[in-house]
Amino acid sequence: MQPFEPESLPPRNLDLPGLVPLIGKANRGVAMLEGLFHGIPNPDVLLSPLTTEEAVLSSRIEGTQADFGDVLKFEAGEEPAEPGRREEIVEIINYRRALRLAEELLRERPFCLNTLLKLHEVLMDSVRGHNKGRGRFRTVQNWIGPEGAPIEAAVFIPPSPLHLQEH
Repeated sequence: MQPFEPESLPPRNLDLPGLVPLIGKANRGVAMLEGLFHGIPNPDVLLSPLTTEEAVLSSRIEGTQADFGDVLKFEAGEEPAEPGRREEIVEIINYRRALRLAEELLRERPFCLNTLLKLHEVLMDSVRGHNKGRGRFRTVQNWIGPEGAPIEAAVFIPPSPLHLQEH
């Protein structure tokens, strides 16, 4: 198996005219939501549970088992029953922090590689892997496969570190 080579962006065969109705519908939905939030003194109070739930679900990709209730209890000062759960909860909280930071940074500038690396630094703060290039691009080839298995047994091999900047 070879490292994955993503196609260049934007996709060449994108059907923009076919997407216009969907873009319009999405735009109306965002405008309605924005209108609802306009009348709320602190919209973050309403959005906080949603961002926490998004952080919980996205962290599951990494194998995190902590759930929404675990995060709420931890933030209320209760230590998790299982010691290993604490680090998982911190991962979820970091995800939420990165989401908020992204929102803040994108108000000031367009998305760029520096923003991506800053968000990675926040995600990896005080969790497993925090000492493995937090906030930097990787310099070695990695792969996804059974634990301890060689690259030949990989299910997926991401792009080579030599080509990360261009991808």
